[in-house]
Amino acid sequence: MAQSKRKRHTKHRGNAAGIIETRGRTGRPLKASERKDLDRNQRREERLNRKPTWRSAAQRAALAGVMMFFVLLFFGPKKSSDRVLSAVIYAIMAMILYVLLGYYIEIYLWRRRMAKKQAQAAPR
Repeated sequence: MAQSKRKRHTKHRGNAAGIIETRGRTGRPLKASERKDLDRNQRREERLNRKPTWRSAAQRAALAGVMMFFVLLFFGPKKSSDRVLSAVIYAIMAMILYVLLGYYIEIYLWRRRMAKKQAQAAPR
């Protein structure tokens, strides 16, 4: 026997730019693990879209400089009479280098990521 009721179809609505939007999720609520994955992906996307700063590069370089200081202090040459001073000098030089290189590499990667994102959004 033929079906007397028509099945409900999902609606697709076009917006002013011509992009077709589908309705949001109308089914069951998200599980905790699915919600956590969604939040994690959103936080990652926000972090990747944030413009790099000199401050973030300096913080990362300071951490690397402190680690380099301790590595040089404990595993550096044992014969040196002034190991602490040489470890401090090398750590400071490394921090300066890490700040400059870190910032410029970050800004290059960020610009490339933004250009790619803009190129993906443009053809639609």
